[in-house]
Amino acid sequence: MKYLSILLTLVLMSGMVFAQKPTVSLEDITAKGTFNARSVRGVRSMADGIHYTTLEEGKRIVKYQYATGKKVADVFDLEKEMKGEFDIERIEGYEFNGNETKILIYTNSEHIYRHSFRANYYVYDIQYNEIKPLSEDGKQQIASFSPNGEMVAYVRDNDLFLAKLKFGTESAITEDGEFNKIINGMPDWVYEEEFGYNKAYEWSPDSKEIAFVRFDESNVKEFAFPVYQASYPDNEENSLYPGLYQYKYPKAGEDNSIVSVHVFNIKNRTTKTMDIGTETDIYIPRVRFTQEEGKLGIIKLNRHQNYLELMIANTNSGVCNTVFTDRNERYIEQDVLDNLQFLEDRKHFVYVGELDGYNHIHLFTMAGRKVRQITKGEWDVTDYLGYDSKTRMFYYQAAAKSPMQREVYAVRNDGKKSMAFSTVEGTNKAVFSKGFKYYINYLSNTTTPTLVTLHDGKGKQIRVLEDNKALKERVAQFEISPKEFFTFKTSEGVELNGWMVKPLNFDASKQYPVLMVQYSGPNSQQVLDNWRIGWEQYLAAEGYMVACVDPRGTGARGEEFRKCTYRKLGKYESDDQIEAAKYLGSLDYVDAKRIGIWGWSFGGFMSSLCLSKSDVFKIGIAVAPVTNWRYYDSVYTERYMRKPQENANGYDDNSPINHVDNLSGRLFLIHGTADDNVHFQNVMEYVDRLVQAGKQFDMFAYPNRNHSIYGGNVRNHLYRMKADYIFRNL
Repeated sequence: MKYLSILLTLVLMSGMVFAQKPTVSLEDITAKGTFNARSVRGVRSMADGIHYTTLEEGKRIVKYQYATGKKVADVFDLEKEMKGEFDIERIEGYEFNGNETKILIYTNSEHIYRHSFRANYYVYDIQYNEIKPLSEDGKQQIASFSPNGEMVAYVRDNDLFLAKLKFGTESAITEDGEFNKIINGMPDWVYEEEFGYNKAYEWSPDSKEIAFVRFDESNVKEFAFPVYQASYPDNEENSLYPGLYQYKYPKAGEDNSIVSVHVFNIKNRTTKTMDIGTETDIYIPRVRFTQEEGKLGIIKLNRHQNYLELMIANTNSGVCNTVFTDRNERYIEQDVLDNLQFLEDRKHFVYVGELDGYNHIHLFTMAGRKVRQITKGEWDVTDYLGYDSKTRMFYYQAAAKSPMQREVYAVRNDGKKSMAFSTVEGTNKAVFSKGFKYYINYLSNTTTPTLVTLHDGKGKQIRVLEDNKALKERVAQFEISPKEFFTFKTSEGVELNGWMVKPLNFDASKQYPVLMVQYSGPNSQQVLDNWRIGWEQYLAAEGYMVACVDPRGTGARGEEFRKCTYRKLGKYESDDQIEAAKYLGSLDYVDAKRIGIWGWSFGGFMSSLCLSKSDVFKIGIAVAPVTNWRYYDSVYTERYMRKPQENANGYDDNSPINHVDNLSGRLFLIHGTADDNVHFQNVMEYVDRLVQAGKQFDMFAYPNRNHSIYGGNVRNHLYRMKADYIFRNL
C-alpha cells in the first residue's frame, strides 16, 4: 500500500510537470517570431474608393471589394502574364497610373540607405496585356507615373530621366549627375535620413511639368569605412584587402549640400530655376505642386530649422512669393513636412504644427491668411489622415485621452461636427479609402495582438480582417508576465510614465534585479499601450524585472515637454532615467544594487551617459551609441542643439566621451563597423578615452553591419550575447 501511494504521487507529480506551461525562449523572440502578430499590409485603395488591391505572395496583384471582401479579379498575375519573357521572380512593389490602366512594378531591388534602393522597373498595360521594361540601361530609382499615365520619371546615376510610354522613348532631363558630387531629383544621405524621404521630384497635376531639387554635394566632406569580406553578404573581392566605402556625410557644424529648385517643361524641354533667394545655407526638404496650374509649393527651412517658409513659385517665371511662415523659439519638427496639404478647392491649404504649444490642424487661405484652427486642446494630433472635400471633414489620429494611447477622429472644417472612431482603448491607426467611404482600423494594446477591422465611413464595423486568434491561443500556452503601467514624480516634480514586467512567479517579499530599457530620443515613445512580447519576457522568465520610462523630450505630451531638452540634448533625459532607477530602487521588491540600463542608438547614448552621471547602475549596454554629438549629422543634431560653434557647452557637457573619468558600473559597447548613420568612430574614439582613463569595459563589433545590425544569424547572436552579459553581471 505504501509503494502504491508513492507511485500515485509520482504519477500526479509527473502530470503536473507535463502540464506546466513553457516560458519564452530567446529564440522565440529573435529567430522563430513566435509572438509576431499577423497584420493586413499592402492594401491600396483604388480610385473609386470601393475597391482595393493587394500584392499576394509577390506574384499577383488582386482586386477586392471593400464592402464584401470578395475577389473581383487578378489585375496582374506574374506567372500568367510573364511567360518567361523577362527575369522576374517576384514583385516587390507597384503603383497604378491615374486612370488605373497601367501598373508600374519593380523587382530585384538593391538596398542603399534607409529609404533608397535601385530596382528593375516594368510597365504593364492592363488593356493590351503587355509588359515592358522601363529602361534597358541599368536599374532605376524612385520611378513614378505622370498623373495622365502616359509617362514615367525616374532617377539613374544621379540624373533625372523621362520615359514616354506611347513612343517607347527615354531621355535625360539632367546630365550633370555624379556620385558624391551632384544629385538630381533624389535627396542626399542626410536629407533622406533626417527628413524621411527618398524622392525629391514631383509631377504637376496636369502632367506638363516636373519639379525637382538639385543637390550639390561638392563641399560636403566625405566619410569612409572599411568593407570586409565577411560572410553575410559575402564580399569576395575583399577577401585579402578590405574595400573602402566613401560617401558624403555632413557632420554637425560642417558644410551641407547647396540645394536649388528647378522645373522641367516637358513640351518645350526647358528647365527653369526657381528664385528661392540668395542664401545657400538652407534646407529644401519638400517641393509639392498646388492645385493651380503653374504654381509650385516649396518648403524652405533655415539652417537652425526654427523658421519655415512656404513659398509659391510661378513655374514660368521662377518668381517665388512667401505666403506662410512658422517661427519657433526652438525648432520645427520634421513631421510637419508631410502634413501640409493643398486642398482641391485651390483656395486653401492645411498645416499641422505646434502653433499654440500642441500639434494641431490649421486651415489657411492660399494667400496665407489663417481661416481657423481646426483641432484644439492640450493634446497632440499624432497623424494627419486627410480631408474629405464633399463632407468637409478632417481626419486625424491623436493622443487626446492619454499620451500612452492613440485614437482616430474626424471634425468638420467649421468645428461644429466631430466623430470619434475608436471604441477600444489602446493604439488605433486608420487607413482610409479614396473618398473616405471605408477605412481599415489597426488596434493593439498590451493584451490584444493586432486586430484589423474594416469599417464604413461612419465607423460601423463591417468585418474582421485579422483577429490573430492563432497567436492568442499560442500566447495562452506560455507563461507570460503582464505589462503594468505606472507613473511617478521626479524630485523636480515632473510626472513620468512607465511600464514594468515583473519576474514570473513574482513574490513581493523578495528583491529582484532590474533592467531598464529605453530609447529616450526627441519626440519618441516607448511607453505605449500596444502589443509587444519581446525579450523582456525572456528576462522575466530568468528572474529579472524589466522596466521602461519615457523621459522629458519624448512625444505626445505637448511642445514644452517635448522641447525642454533643446540645446542640451541628453541632460534632462539622463536625469530622468537616473530618477527612474532611484524610484524603482525604492520599491520593496527591487534590489537597488542590481539595476542595469540598455539602449540602442539614442538609447545607447543614454546608457553610456547615465553610467557616468550616477553610480545607481551596476551595468549598462550601449548598442550603436552616439558618444559625441560632434560626430553626428548636421540636420538632426543642429535641429536640437544648433551648431557646435554656437553651443559648445551643450555638446560637450552631455557627450559620454567627455565623462569617462566618472564612469561607474560595467559598460558593454556593441557596434556595426559599416554603420552609415551612427559611425563606428563613435565607439572607437570613446574606447580610446576609456582606456586612457583606466576604465575597464567590454566591447563587440559586427563586421559590415549597418545601424540596424541584422542579417543571417546576427540578431540571435546579439541578443544571446546581451542576455549572457546580463546574467553574468547583473
